[in-house]
Amino acid sequence: MTTRMDFLKESIQSLRDQNLFTELPVLSTEQRNRVVMNGKEVIMMCSNNYLGFANHPGLRAAAREAIDCWGFGAGAVRQIAGTMEIHIQLENMLAEYKHTEASLVFVAGIAANRGTIQSLMGEEDAIISDELNHGSIIDGVRLTRSRRMVYPHLDMDGLKKALQETKDARRRLIITDGVFSMDGDIAPLDQIVELAEEHDAMIMVDDAHGDGVLGKDGRGIIDHFGLDGRVDIDMGTMSKAFGSLGGYIAGRRELREYLINSARSFIFTTAHPPCVAAATMEALRMVQDEPEHLKKLWDNTRYFKKAMSDLGFDIGHSQTPITPVMAGESRTAVELSGQLFKEGLFAKPIVFPLVAKDKARVRIIVTAQHTDEDLDEAIAIFERVGKRMRLI
Repeated sequence: MTTRMDFLKESIQSLRDQNLFTELPVLSTEQRNRVVMNGKEVIMMCSNNYLGFANHPGLRAAAREAIDCWGFGAGAVRQIAGTMEIHIQLENMLAEYKHTEASLVFVAGIAANRGTIQSLMGEEDAIISDELNHGSIIDGVRLTRSRRMVYPHLDMDGLKKALQETKDARRRLIITDGVFSMDGDIAPLDQIVELAEEHDAMIMVDDAHGDGVLGKDGRGIIDHFGLDGRVDIDMGTMSKAFGSLGGYIAGRRELREYLINSARSFIFTTAHPPCVAAATMEALRMVQDEPEHLKKLWDNTRYFKKAMSDLGFDIGHSQTPITPVMAGESRTAVELSGQLFKEGLFAKPIVFPLVAKDKARVRIIVTAQHTDEDLDEAIAIFERVGKRMRLI
């Protein structure tokens, strides 16, 4: 029987034919260095749990205490009856951590990007964006009627040209990822700031993969370059290094006040459960008071990258714990991921449309939870599989 939804079957089959179809892998354990994934015990090598906080006893205890004190759900959107004291405490702590006047928490990073960009920019304005910016930034830009300019990845001459070509716009906003999530490279934010100041443009940086990773105490890419007070909009996440959930915007107090009254993805979303706020605050305390987590992350990162490079793998130009193991074609990346899983290592293939068709890879993220034994075993697995597939 033919139905109006039969096109879905054809679309799914097309994805399968191109090796682009994926099914959700299922964890049977908590998020940690070794997990049970799809019924098999493996080394976890693609989680965003950079500091190992997602299952840390400190965050567990903070969440339990908050549930006992505040209950589980907030029960309403922030503007009506969902803002609890604990939400304000978290936002004040984030602002202090990021060295800004204020912050505002959103339910997710994608909500923070969409809501902020849509609220600030109109049809008389121009948005200038790095070509490899995250999909949530692209979605936010598409929600506006602003003129859109895309400059080649990390190309400051391209950015300067875009600024010159948009000089007649009412307002201009440069948007960039801080750390680019597929390649692990870092935006030259110092140069971007200089160009923005020269051309009187605003700057928004998505620091999702820089929070808890770059800068003093993991304060992110703005701290990494010593640019406090010179970036207008600092978007970050609580969902990666901090082991929790949600996104936030940090900046001037007026920015927070404006977004409360204009960002649709904030206005129409129920507030976080208070246990999420409490766990995030514990993560912020730990990253500042316990530097061993960040040190272990970078020690593990340097060790793994050197070993993979010494073996002859193409690991791109990453400057962060994100390490792409380049495979070329999507089919090769999918096969590499499958072979690694059989050997006891879980890492997902990254294929088109997330990356260009000829730049598929398996993306590795080393965390502070990985032990020396984990890393040595993972490197040995890569060596066996790499030789078998003639990648090294």
